[in-house]
Amino acid sequence: MIIAVTGTPGVGKTTVSKLLSERLGYEYVSVKDFALERGIGERVGDELEIDVDELADAMAGEFKGRDVVIDGHLSHFVPADVVVVLRAHPRLIAERLEKRGYPRKKLAENVEAELVDVILVEALEENENVLEVDTTGKTPEQVVEEIIGLIEKGITRRVGVVDWSGVYDDVLPYLDLGG
Repeated sequence: MIIAVTGTPGVGKTTVSKLLSERLGYEYVSVKDFALERGIGERVGDELEIDVDELADAMAGEFKGRDVVIDGHLSHFVPADVVVVLRAHPRLIAERLEKRGYPRKKLAENVEAELVDVILVEALEENENVLEVDTTGKTPEQVVEEIIGLIEKGITRRVGVVDWSGVYDDVLPYLDLGG
């Protein structure tokens, strides 16, 4: 089974993916590491710009028939049996990205992306089986238990779990509203 774990930077993808792969006995794969090893994409400043079609083709060929957890904010573009979209309160994302030293503009872009469900919408456009999981206030272990529980119950689609529309005022200081 291929499980793709995706979400806005700062939601806990890597921590959850590594724990999930360990618990299930699956191989762990980082999208970024895979792309770098295979020469997919190109460096633009500090960023790695990845061609998602090339990534999807390469990963589909490499991991077909294997048990793997694919970690990365582009993993929802890779053919997977189930895509797990991790979500977190936008203020929490802002705080985590600040600690990582993200530039103000990049931080604002990611807070806005979480606020308006960008990754979830992309995941739903690309995949049938999408599980949305709110990580806010949960330990990584609790998130992994929730994911495993959903998969074991045969739930293949669970969305609409998160609605950040009520927290706009809370995250206003982190947004780049121009002007």
